[in-house]
Amino acid sequence: MKKLVIKINKADNVLVALQDLPAGTQILHEGNSYVTVDEIPAKHKFFMQDMKAGDEVIMYGVLVGKVQFEVKAGMRMNVENTKHAAEPFAYRNVNYKWEAPDVSKYANRSFKGYHRKNGSVGTANYWLFIPTVFCENRNLDIIKESLYSELGYAVDDKYKSYTHKLVEAFNKGEDIHNISFEPKVDKASRTFKNVDGIKFLTHNGGCGGTRQDADTLSKLLAAYAHHPNVAGITVLSLGCQHLQVADFKRDLFALDPDFDKPLLIFEQQKTQSEEQLIQNAIRSTFEGLMFINKQERAAAPLSKMCVGVKCGGSDGFSGISANPAVGYCADLLVALGAKVLLAEFPELCGVEQEMIDRSVDRSTAEKFIRLMTEYDDLAHKVGSGFYMNPSPGNIKDGLITDAIKSAGAARKAGSSPVVDVLDYTEPATKPGLSLVCTPGNDVEATTGKAAAGATLILFTTGLGTPTGNPVCPTIKVATNSVLAKRMSDIIDIDTGAVISGEKTINEMGEDILEYCIKVASGEETPKAVQLNQDDFIPWKRGVSL
Repeated sequence: MKKLVIKINKADNVLVALQDLPAGTQILHEGNSYVTVDEIPAKHKFFMQDMKAGDEVIMYGVLVGKVQFEVKAGMRMNVENTKHAAEPFAYRNVNYKWEAPDVSKYANRSFKGYHRKNGSVGTANYWLFIPTVFCENRNLDIIKESLYSELGYAVDDKYKSYTHKLVEAFNKGEDIHNISFEPKVDKASRTFKNVDGIKFLTHNGGCGGTRQDADTLSKLLAAYAHHPNVAGITVLSLGCQHLQVADFKRDLFALDPDFDKPLLIFEQQKTQSEEQLIQNAIRSTFEGLMFINKQERAAAPLSKMCVGVKCGGSDGFSGISANPAVGYCADLLVALGAKVLLAEFPELCGVEQEMIDRSVDRSTAEKFIRLMTEYDDLAHKVGSGFYMNPSPGNIKDGLITDAIKSAGAARKAGSSPVVDVLDYTEPATKPGLSLVCTPGNDVEATTGKAAAGATLILFTTGLGTPTGNPVCPTIKVATNSVLAKRMSDIIDIDTGAVISGEKTINEMGEDILEYCIKVASGEETPKAVQLNQDDFIPWKRGVSL
């Protein structure tokens, strides 16, 4: 019989509905009987006991809110009766002990990646176009249209074909509603078999903002050029902008003094015409593509993987199915000597003490405390705060407070020690779990995670999020089977079997790792990559939750 509810931690005083529960439903759980006072939709919580104003609400074993007025056992938790609350945090010199999972079955496993001269291994082989300023975005759009169509990287031919048919029907005076949409259109095979894609980092920065914004953007773009999945780069510059080519090159060679990837730079104000600029960029890039097409995948140990873990469009099942399953996968990766990156600092609000206690030393813990405190203080100065992070969609699906959302979100990082804390654009250099300072905003977070060096991203979602990254293959993991079926065009992995009881978290975590190995080897292509979901938003270090 399918379970009706779940208690996530033995210290919790709320139960989570695993399916819709009508008012008056009798629940038997761990020898106790409960009757729902309200209708409790799946993913939502109800109180296990009568509580009065000011009483603490515990979930995942931590403080996630406080009751605002008297409530009865069986009543549904909502934004009126419960408000965000979290424990204060500080360094307390905890000797954290981690029991690593058994990874003996992976001892001889490897993936086939692209080996770079600096020792890193990419999971893909991309050519990257970078504008130093937004003024060059239009030129990049023209180049993208030309290269994508002719080299076999376009995925929108079906829409162009449909539009063409509509135009023909209109010109003939026919009813456009009779025109059928053909989801599959034959497309030319790729010209360059070993080039997984041509990617474009269009953005709205580089000039007009503060010099600090330009400096941060420079470091971000340099990190992308340095990325293991990038084999060659074309840079387009106007010439007069804040972010000068010299600044970009300074930051690039600071990351790697021996940087040796093909690097093509074109400055419009030194070129005869826009037409000449685009022509030169296309021809030179084509030569570069011929060069990197000679590179081939080769076996690499799993320790060379660097996986970012991210959640977006979260729901009340995120912290029960997808996130802990991804977390077990993360623990397996750490035990194998790989890197795992957890970002989204606003979504660590309420679990700060856990991250501090898991830090390997005091300096790591204090860097995390400083970045979290500075970020939250900045939000409060403009009348906001981390407590305002949950979106309407999060709340509708059961994430009533930021601390509830955060406690569930943190589970995707597993339980291994925190070996490093990285500020925005800082590279991950240590094997193990690192925390990366980014906003919770999906694209700003994935943008920052790739900059830190993630070569794959595991992205959990309960509501469905069509998000990817230009240089880092993004794997979508659904928290529930309803979503996985409804949005199968964007979902790669369904963890609904955890909710139904058909699989354990550990079993699902191993399934996720197996899929990661296939993607890293080029044997599987995530939906975000298939759809060219190449989202890129630089963070200006302002308030973004």
